[in-house]
Amino acid sequence: MPDDILALWPLAPAAETDWLAELADDDGLTGYEVPGRPDAAWVLGGMYERGPTAGDSVNDGQGRDEHPGPGWERLRWAELAARLGDPVVPQGIYPCFHCFPSTKSRSHLLGTMEWPAEGSLDRPTWDQLIRFLTAHSPGGADTPCLAYYNPLVMQDFDTRHVRSGRLGAAGALFDNPDVLYTPSNLWAADRSWVVFTDYDLWGSKVCGPRPLVEALLADPEIEAVRLPWTT
Repeated sequence: MPDDILALWPLAPAAETDWLAELADDDGLTGYEVPGRPDAAWVLGGMYERGPTAGDSVNDGQGRDEHPGPGWERLRWAELAARLGDPVVPQGIYPCFHCFPSTKSRSHLLGTMEWPAEGSLDRPTWDQLIRFLTAHSPGGADTPCLAYYNPLVMQDFDTRHVRSGRLGAAGALFDNPDVLYTPSNLWAADRSWVVFTDYDLWGSKVCGPRPLVEALLADPEIEAVRLPWTT
């Protein structure tokens, strides 16, 4: 990411995360999972299916992912779940590698699937989410926001890394040269909504007003689900 983009997201005081730590009752080691405020839904990370003319994937499953390349097509979680007879996300767990247990006995799928990255949304899903939040925030692209990166992604356990910027520039955070993950938390400065991406998970939790969450669930691009046991 060019230096001028980093200038759009200057470092902010670590104390900006104090309210998240209090709300989550957590130290933010893998990100701050806040409860539904008052509602929440999970944006599911992109997975892809290899077509007959596909080349090798450009991704390694660690950190942020791009689209895998020509011949790979987006595979929605709901479509794979219906195909396998598995739930989209099994009861009681988070979106992670424990999903789609049937694939453990279907080794022929392993060479044809690109699973979601852990700890980061892929670029298409991140861009979709930022467009959605921009459309549904009263300040639009000018909405002041903050971004927090957890110690695991930064490999720095002494400092809480926080940046501030405008929502309209948040898409560019995908290319942050200092870290290979999307932010662990992104939130509006007025605290009306919060996005949480845990270091070990395949999706991001969006917390905010019920109309915002319902619009997210109805969005034609983003694949999102409610997981009541995580709110």
